[in-house]
Amino acid sequence: MKPELFATSLLRPRDQLDAWREWYSSVFEVTSKDPMCDRFLAETRLWNLGGFAMSRTSAPPVDVMRTKGHLRRDPVDHWIISYCARGAHSAATAGTVVEVPARVPYLWSLAQEFLHERTHVDRVQFILARDTFRDIAPLLDAACGSTLDTPLGRLLGDYMIALESRLPEVTETDFPGITKAVGAMVAAAVAPSAERMAVVKPQIDLGRRERVRQAIRKHLRTPTLEPKTLSRLVGMSRSNLYRLFEDMRGVARYIQRERLLEAHAIITSLAAKQPISAIAEDLCFADAYRFSRALKREFGYTPGEVRSAALAGLAPPTSLRSPVPPAGADFGELLRGF
Repeated sequence: MKPELFATSLLRPRDQLDAWREWYSSVFEVTSKDPMCDRFLAETRLWNLGGFAMSRTSAPPVDVMRTKGHLRRDPVDHWIISYCARGAHSAATAGTVVEVPARVPYLWSLAQEFLHERTHVDRVQFILARDTFRDIAPLLDAACGSTLDTPLGRLLGDYMIALESRLPEVTETDFPGITKAVGAMVAAAVAPSAERMAVVKPQIDLGRRERVRQAIRKHLRTPTLEPKTLSRLVGMSRSNLYRLFEDMRGVARYIQRERLLEAHAIITSLAAKQPISAIAEDLCFADAYRFSRALKREFGYTPGEVRSAALAGLAPPTSLRSPVPPAGADFGELLRGF
């Protein structure tokens, strides 16, 4: 599925901040931390998943305020769980002030006044409609305005990143199952119990696998990256690590696939000039011959064939969404759509 997209990159620099503020204006007020800057490059994608939504936002430092006036004019009361892959913010709501670091989920509500002071952020969010998640409403209301800085809370963040990466494959028939899984995972993170832990085991595994994937991506060029090293990096026993990747033909196979995907991206980039042998060495393959065999086994063609196709303009094109702001719908209208 495709998200609703709002971005400022194709607007004139002097219009970018005003357009961003206007898009959010019915729900809250946005103030730039650097109003004298000549541009404001920001982007948000929002996926409507039926009873809830998910968003991905990258934006410069801002203050975001929801006032009594906003509550009167637009009384939407969704809960929001924010998870910043990069960036941090200070959040004041319900009489409390919380410092929210990167990579820690934060639960808050549009039903309350708030002030968020944010650095440059890259974050994902769950936007949870009260009617959809009424069964866990008491848990969410009790934890509102707090960080979920616990092992399960951090797993929730990893799960959010993993789910967002799979949204292009999602169809409308998947919405009820995803909504149920998200509700169970959020409840377990907000109010852990043995019963809830048992229910959300698949979601927890998905979050753990995302954490491992991030560690692998970070250390792709480390020759000693192997299951033993990886288990130490992510704080997981080797038996649990092997279990997580059982259906993907093992951990070592997954590491090799990530290296091959990285190599494929480098070879198809017209800006990359490295010889094939240098790419193979950089990504820890024993030699160019073994690298060529592994890449052909994975993708069906050799590194030389990949590069030749790219140079001839025959590489599969990337589908790019235009970052032009959509006509009509602003953030508040999108929120009222689920």
